[in-house]
Amino acid sequence: MGTTNTDTQISSDPSSSTQEHFSRSSEEFHQFPQFKHKQHYAIVNINVAHNEKLTIGQKVADAIATGMGSWNFIIIQSLILAAWIILNLVAWVNHWDPYPFIFLNLTLSFQAAYAAPFILMSQNRQSVKDRLAAENDYKTNVKSEQEVTHIIAHLDHQDELTREILLRLEAQNKRIQDQENLILTIVQAIREQNDTSENQHQEILKHIEGLRTGV
Repeated sequence: MGTTNTDTQISSDPSSSTQEHFSRSSEEFHQFPQFKHKQHYAIVNINVAHNEKLTIGQKVADAIATGMGSWNFIIIQSLILAAWIILNLVAWVNHWDPYPFIFLNLTLSFQAAYAAPFILMSQNRQSVKDRLAAENDYKTNVKSEQEVTHIIAHLDHQDELTREILLRLEAQNKRIQDQENLILTIVQAIREQNDTSENQHQEILKHIEGLRTGV
């Protein structure tokens, strides 16, 4: 009787359904999120890429704009203007541009007329370079955001795997505990059966002894 009840308990073990659930969901948890890194934009050095495409005219415009926007140009031009004015005011040399320095004004007008387009060309090229840099920064930020999102997805999946492992360990501990209880129940049933058999054996011996005594 004890063995029959024990078999019934083994067949109706509720942990078997949990094990089936874990086996069904195992493949789902082992599939990590896939991320295609080749779809990312390549990060480039805008300075190098832009300078490689410069024409001779653009390089000349940059050189002139850089030179005219420096302290060296201001100092040299100031010295030339000062010497021009002084030499045309004093009587040391022949005055080639006397006061009010009309030739000087004409020279400076020519300089300004040609310097302005060079500076504008350089500024336009710098604007294009800034736009490319901003676009490259945007692509870099998008790539960083995608990478961070992918890392977070992996971390979330690892959290799910950790939770799955803990649940499986708990279920396994529960099954081991149930099996230990079942083994104890079987041992107790065997002991009771042995005690019953021993009592029956003693009664049979007494009965045989009584029959011998009666004879």
